[in-house]
Amino acid sequence: MSILSFQQRLEILADSAKYDASCSCSGTSRQGTPGGVGGTVSSGVCHTWTADGRCVSLLKILLTNACIYDCAYCINRRSNDIPRASLTPAEVVNLTMDFYRRNYIEGLFLSTGVVRSPDWTMEQLISVARKLREEERYNGYIHLKLVPGADPLLVAEAGRHADRVSVNIELPTRRSLALMAPDKSRESVINPMRQVSGLIVSARAERKRFRTAPQFAPAGQSTQLIVGATPESDREIITLSEGLYRRLDMKRVYYSAFIPVAHDPRLPALPGPPLLREHRLYQADWLLRFYGFSAHELLDEARPNLDMRFDPKSDWAVRHLELFPVEVNRADYEVLLRVPGIGVRSAQRIVSARRHGRLGEVELKKLGVVLKRAKYFLTAGGRYLGGIRLDGDGLVARLLAPAKRPARLDQLELFATVPDASAISGEL
Repeated sequence: MSILSFQQRLEILADSAKYDASCSCSGTSRQGTPGGVGGTVSSGVCHTWTADGRCVSLLKILLTNACIYDCAYCINRRSNDIPRASLTPAEVVNLTMDFYRRNYIEGLFLSTGVVRSPDWTMEQLISVARKLREEERYNGYIHLKLVPGADPLLVAEAGRHADRVSVNIELPTRRSLALMAPDKSRESVINPMRQVSGLIVSARAERKRFRTAPQFAPAGQSTQLIVGATPESDREIITLSEGLYRRLDMKRVYYSAFIPVAHDPRLPALPGPPLLREHRLYQADWLLRFYGFSAHELLDEARPNLDMRFDPKSDWAVRHLELFPVEVNRADYEVLLRVPGIGVRSAQRIVSARRHGRLGEVELKKLGVVLKRAKYFLTAGGRYLGGIRLDGDGLVARLLAPAKRPARLDQLELFATVPDASAISGEL
């Protein structure tokens, strides 16, 4: 058996890490210390995404891609015949510091396959973070994956060293987890989330009393859901995400379109990754977090899946025409947020600008309102801007008219010229 070089191991482990979408890096502020290296700011670590989804300004890597589990959807599953590699905690520490000093990266995202046991694996991850903080005096960003089933004491220690922690749910329901990942239990995934949520709340309360109290995962926790590997509806996925945000104070839920990386009869045969569905779920998630929508408003038993033709806010508005049109010069901020084509920033600008004068179509354009959608749901000074009767069939045809090509099923380009640039920011 040939011995892999360090470069070969690094390539294998970086490539194996690319399927984890929850590579988040913002929302924390860790002050530099005398003699220390690096720091973070609350605006977040600057990062760039490569074409295959890797974040290139964080060192995004696995400690090992060997795993004792046999999850059907995972490229690193025990039964998958792929090259295996591992790094020692000292090697990851040295690599992180070398890359940071050369300005290649601004932080570390460290995950791993599970070897020996969850506790032993979690100890190896913590060893990396501890060495960086205590021996290298590194103040930069660290995101650690939590290993399902690890001892609560290890989970607590991980959060003391890391800026953000995460444990991936992967599958929305208990039945799907039992089918696709029989080595894991629902409780082994949810219990660390509950523990982290409680420790974050306690640490925040303690820091209000004592400014020098230690932080615990100051950038919060995140998780990931795989979309399309199991038959759950969008309604089940969005309802789960809503519960995570409300009950566990989750910072972000990431959605990853299922990519068949290993053959297994339990997995569906898809023509391609459901990337458009992933995109719609992110839009719905945005509505939950910033626009005041709830899951039951977006989807119900009669409509369990999102409409792939247009964004979830437009879909909701078409189904609730009795609420429109609204007068832009009088409508409350919360009402404006529900108008398709008006985002959070443009709604704030409208509320501010109308204090100084009446707004019309020209002013709305200057404020960033996407009038090609918003005009059908607004009046300005009593004048309806849509120019057509506000009825379902005609409205849907107008909303879909700009898209004269078939709905895209391929990867959405970040820098391509698109008709509606607000889709990139998530504003709807």
